[in-house]
Amino acid sequence: MVSAVTAEDLLARDLDEAVARGGALWSELRGARMFITGGTGFVGTWLLETFCSANARLRLGATATVLSRRPEAFAAKVPHVANDAAITLLRGDVRAIPSQDGSFSHVIHAATDARPPGSADERRAAFDTIVNGTREVLDFARRAGASRFLLTSSGAVYGRQPSELTNVPEDYYGGPDPTDPNAFYGEGKRAAETLCALHAEERFTPTIARCFAFVGPYLPLDLHFAVGNFIRDALAGGPIRVTGDGTPYRSYMYASDLALWLWTILLRGAAARPYNVGSSASLSIGELATVVAAQIGGVEVRIASPAPPGVAPGRYVPSVDRAERELGLRCTVPLADGIRRTARWHSGSLVDATRQRTSK
Repeated sequence: MVSAVTAEDLLARDLDEAVARGGALWSELRGARMFITGGTGFVGTWLLETFCSANARLRLGATATVLSRRPEAFAAKVPHVANDAAITLLRGDVRAIPSQDGSFSHVIHAATDARPPGSADERRAAFDTIVNGTREVLDFARRAGASRFLLTSSGAVYGRQPSELTNVPEDYYGGPDPTDPNAFYGEGKRAAETLCALHAEERFTPTIARCFAFVGPYLPLDLHFAVGNFIRDALAGGPIRVTGDGTPYRSYMYASDLALWLWTILLRGAAARPYNVGSSASLSIGELATVVAAQIGGVEVRIASPAPPGVAPGRYVPSVDRAERELGLRCTVPLADGIRRTARWHSGSLVDATRQRTSK
């Protein structure tokens, strides 16, 4: 069963580990003046949590300006980050960044909408935001004199992964079907990467992280993330409901590993050279549900439909050989441990909220 401890205590453990494992990497941010878009989402929140921890503990003297459409919502979600003296929240949109005084040494473009658009108008707007937002942030970074830039791209740039390709590498040149309206996200990220490549010819280093699937504190449990949905079902006492046949293969990286990989790619990655970010250890969605059930009280798993005969399961699993070989990166938190930590953090958040209500 998941024990009732505070979310703050659980997060502190993860951040202690991240700062320790980052080692000399953090010294490369000494005195940095950063500009971050998308800092209020899952990926961005982890970047800011690790940044604030390393900055305070190692006395880096760095600062970060965080662009957000709703800074008050972020302040309510993560008040200790929003109130950190090194953080400035800036209201605005990636397509029209408000003018800023002074220069910035590092820019991270992590803005994306986690909720899948439903209508054609919403898909067109999302595509425009990815492409035009990236163009705007790159132009802003160049004007601000930034030396390093990070784009958080996606494994969606590869399109449908062939079933015989167990782990997709960065030099796989497949792609989404450009005539499929549902490919707006992958095609938008492909265009964003091209914009980075166009800027790489200047005295400027745009780096690219192709992100896959993750688990960890701050992961929403009510969106389209299977592992989050399964954790939600298990915490509610089950059953865990698998809406399909459970055969597609996925892999999951823990959030503290994700943050360290992104910082490393920003600071040490080669210009316009994509790096997959994720775990190479795959399992089926059905197996994932079973692992979640085992970690959170042994609840029942219900799979909605049987697998159709003769149909190869889909895959969305990266090869991370490039990141391991060129940047020395490794996944350090096993999936079962990551699921257990995530569930305990969400339970701890409920404990924290209950204590705050009863103390009033």
